[in-house]
Amino acid sequence: MNEAMEPANDQRQRQRELALFLKTRRERLGPEQVGLPRGGRRRTPGLRREEVAMLAGVSADWYTWLEQARDIQVSAQVLDGIAAALRLDAVERRHLYLLALRQLPADPQPTDGAVPRTLRLFLERQMPCPAIATDQRMDVVAWNRMAGLIYGDYDAMSPRERNTVWRTFTSQAMRELLRDGWERHARHRLAQFRAGYARFAGDPWWMAMIEDLALESPEFGAWWPAHDVLDGPEGTKRNYHPEAGLLVFEQVSLIVSDAPHLTVTVNMPSAEGDTSAKLAQLLRDAK
Repeated sequence: MNEAMEPANDQRQRQRELALFLKTRRERLGPEQVGLPRGGRRRTPGLRREEVAMLAGVSADWYTWLEQARDIQVSAQVLDGIAAALRLDAVERRHLYLLALRQLPADPQPTDGAVPRTLRLFLERQMPCPAIATDQRMDVVAWNRMAGLIYGDYDAMSPRERNTVWRTFTSQAMRELLRDGWERHARHRLAQFRAGYARFAGDPWWMAMIEDLALESPEFGAWWPAHDVLDGPEGTKRNYHPEAGLLVFEQVSLIVSDAPHLTVTVNMPSAEGDTSAKLAQLLRDAK
C-alpha cells in the first residue's frame, strides 16, 4: 500500500508513533555515549535534536519536523543514519523502518550462515511434516529428516542445488515430483524470487544467479521478463514420490522472529491421498 492509499487518520497516527519513538530513543542517550561533550546544563534528558541531526547527517530543522510528526518524505539512507545516531539495535531499526516506510530494511544477506539452534529443533519437531528454512536468496539452510526423504538429500547437494529456484528450474527430479503441477509451482517460485530481488537489485550474487538460470532453463528465460511478483505459500501441493506415490500437503510459511531473514515452510499432510499413512511408511522404510 502506498502513502496515497493509506487512510489519512492511519498515516497521521503512524507519524505520531514515529515521532514519539524517536523522542524516547533520543532521550535515553547522553552526549558522552556518542562521543559529544556535555556542553553545560541541559533542560531535557538525553541528546538534543540538533545533535542527533548532526550525527545522522541531516539538517536540524528536518529532524525537528520528523519529531513533530510532520508529513515529510524519508529515505532508507536517512533512516540508517538516524538509526546509527540513536544507537538502535536490530529490532529497533526494523521498527523505525516500519513506522517511517511501512517496510522492513533491505539488509544484505548474512555472511555467517548461522541457523539458530532453536530453529533446527523446531524443524525436527514438525515431524512427520516435511519442513525447511530458507534465506533471502531462497537457499534451503535447514531442514528436517522428512524434507530430505521427499525433496532430496540436502546434505549431498551443492549450495546452488539447495537453492529452491535453481532446483525447481534445473532438476529433473523436481519435474517428476511435481508432474503436471510443475509449471504452476515454477511460476510461483520465480515470482517469489522476483519479489525478493527487488530488495537486492544489482547485487552480484543475484545477477549471476539470474544469468545462469536464464542459460540453463528456457522457461526461466521466457518468464523472467514478465516481472510477476508475489509472496506467501502455494497452498495445496501435490507431490508424486517415486516410492510413496501421491502426497498432498497444505503449506504454511512463517518468518523467524529472531532471524527475520529466514522463512520456515511446513507442509502439513492432507487427508487426501492418505498422505499421513504414506509418510509414516516412508519413515519406517528409511530406518
